[in-house]
Amino acid sequence: MIRVAAIGECMLELIRRDDGSFALGFGGDTLNTAVYLARAASANPDFAVDYVTALGDDPMSEEMLSAWRAEGVGTGGVSRLAGRLPGLYLIRTDAAGERRFFYWRREAAARSLFATEETERLLAALGAYDLIYFSGITLGVLTPEARLRLLRALEAARAAGRWVAFDSNYRPALWPHAAAAREAMAAFLPVTSIALPTFDDERALYGDIDPAATAARYRSAGVAEVVVKRGAEGCLLLAEGKSLAVPAAIRRAPVDTTAAGDAFNAGYLAARLMGTAPDRAARAGAAIAGAVIGHRGAIIPRDATPTLRELL
Repeated sequence: MIRVAAIGECMLELIRRDDGSFALGFGGDTLNTAVYLARAASANPDFAVDYVTALGDDPMSEEMLSAWRAEGVGTGGVSRLAGRLPGLYLIRTDAAGERRFFYWRREAAARSLFATEETERLLAALGAYDLIYFSGITLGVLTPEARLRLLRALEAARAAGRWVAFDSNYRPALWPHAAAAREAMAAFLPVTSIALPTFDDERALYGDIDPAATAARYRSAGVAEVVVKRGAEGCLLLAEGKSLAVPAAIRRAPVDTTAAGDAFNAGYLAARLMGTAPDRAARAGAAIAGAVIGHRGAIIPRDATPTLRELL
């Protein structure tokens, strides 16, 4: 059995329809990846994905849990906190499909992850997973003390031979300043097996001049496998001592780029866990991301998501 844990925050999602009304859904970067991981590997009965987070005891939290279970995402790693609620965000997209987010998350239950007695039990369980996935948004949501507890748990997991995957997903609104984000993320790079940053985020956070500079910086921090996502330009892969540019899937005019990077990560990680070489895994990730940008919202219809059986 291959077991994956994705750690982070899932929020309620308001999507603006063409007629000006809004549809209510849910999404969050690591949750999106968990869903697409489960879909990508749905033909493999020995592949399991759990989501690790904190939610409230409200009806919307219950609906999210039901939706995750329906997607094949395990919820045993979810703590329910009495009297708390999930966060909320709204997506607006421009004519080119680029999105802008508006957040209501300050009191979200996920802010207490690894910081309360109810959620500390989740840390001890991480060592049982083959791959643990988290992001810069995960770190931005956690308190400094909770980040340290997570770091210690990941150090133990790596010492036991587990894989740890990280996507920087830099969101300035989560940090008091860029230096705080850089410091927090840098602490986790020594325990990271696979890094999946997006170049635009890295340029904003570090001033990188090109994807090669991003890949080199991660490699110098001790990350053995780096995939720098470049949107429509594909990705730059640094793995097994080689550097390779992998093109994006067949180009199409994007309807909405929300969760494209998260979906890429899912395809890449699922393929790697099944023993696929990094370059083929990157192409699988690109194909799933290419499907996602053709729909509105973070989670597209299940029948529109290609599986690894179809891609590899």
